[in-house]
Amino acid sequence: MEALKIDISKVYGFVPKTDIYNLSAKATESAQALEKKTGKGNDFLGWVHLPSSISDTDIKDIEKTAAKIKKHVDAVVVIGIGGSYLGTRAVAETLSPTFMHLKPGRKNPVILYAGHNIGEDYLNELTELLNDMKYAIVVISKSGTTTEPAIAFRILKKHLEKKVGKEAAKDLIVAITDAKKGALLTTARQEGYKTYVIPDDVGGRYSVLTPVGLVPLAIGGFDIRALVKGAIDMEKITASSTGFENNPACLYAAARTMLYRSGKRIEILANFENKLHYLAEWWKQLYGESEGKEGKGIFPASVDFSADLHSMGQYIQEGERLLIETMISVTQPATKLVIPKEKNDLDGLNYIAGKRVDSVNKMAELGTMLAHVDGGVPNIRIELPKLNEYYLGQLMYFFEKACGISGYLLGVNPFDQPGVEAYKKNMFALLEKPGFEEESKKIKSRI
Repeated sequence: MEALKIDISKVYGFVPKTDIYNLSAKATESAQALEKKTGKGNDFLGWVHLPSSISDTDIKDIEKTAAKIKKHVDAVVVIGIGGSYLGTRAVAETLSPTFMHLKPGRKNPVILYAGHNIGEDYLNELTELLNDMKYAIVVISKSGTTTEPAIAFRILKKHLEKKVGKEAAKDLIVAITDAKKGALLTTARQEGYKTYVIPDDVGGRYSVLTPVGLVPLAIGGFDIRALVKGAIDMEKITASSTGFENNPACLYAAARTMLYRSGKRIEILANFENKLHYLAEWWKQLYGESEGKEGKGIFPASVDFSADLHSMGQYIQEGERLLIETMISVTQPATKLVIPKEKNDLDGLNYIAGKRVDSVNKMAELGTMLAHVDGGVPNIRIELPKLNEYYLGQLMYFFEKACGISGYLLGVNPFDQPGVEAYKKNMFALLEKPGFEEESKKIKSRI
């Protein structure tokens, strides 16, 4: 099987190649620190060797659970927030037919999402939809008390029990949670739900290859074996023993580190395959939560081309020169469509008649890259042979490994997120949660 490729040659006009390669030793040391668990946040490095540690027994158990549930439902609702749902959504949205929700006779359950917001209209509209659907729930939370998913689970659990009865509902709910403690684990034991464990040493944004991602993806009909195999192969390719110039994770981390040091502060993940929209959402959490601390870090953003060339394109071309553009390119689309010839040629497109739509898309991609580089935006190109589970497994592990290396090169702990707690404390104080009485008095004096 082929592997993804990375091209950083369009960075050299902004930072010298020698400067990037001078980071090779530190990048390799950072990769070694991840593998040997000697760096910052080493109690959350279970993801590093996770792909190769997944056993056939693990996969078979998940497949058995998925097969049992799939027979009885039209939909599965994944309840989680952040890394507890974004990895699943990244894979599912990338590999699902764009208009699947409008097509009758679906072979596999559609995956729906809850617990990633507190929108009252969203939850009402979701429950109204589920009134007419047979559905299962996969609820994901280490503690079971995270506000957003806890609210959604409380509402949907009651809805499902009312719809099918409490006894039947227990066979349609899977809990993915802590191995030893927590409100969700206690509920699962009391109610008799099938449970899977979120490893203690794997943080949410690195958890897609744990049951957090594998269980709902298996229920949705995706090939989790291929996803894991892609990640296993990328684990080998990005090992610290691989030479720097052949290690895509080290190259990516070193290039973006040197660009950051040169004054680039925003990285845009761009694609010309809009199916990758939620892959970019997953990537934004991975890099934003891992690097954005201690007053440091590249701000991660994303665009879907060519649509966003007609909205964000002007700024990218001529705005503040703070940008890095990382472009994901897909070599081979899954289908083929040829542009027809028109006798009158009123739209002036006969010059591309007979060409595949993807050929035009590729020229738009190349033209955009050259224009943006000419406009002062360095470009990093990541090429995938095609979009399938195997190559997504490669891509996601590549980004995870590069993120850990980048964080160490930046000098931060890439595996904590202390800033995320700030809004929670304010919210609990404003809601007058028990135990937050003093905080409640203080914050109310400010509003």
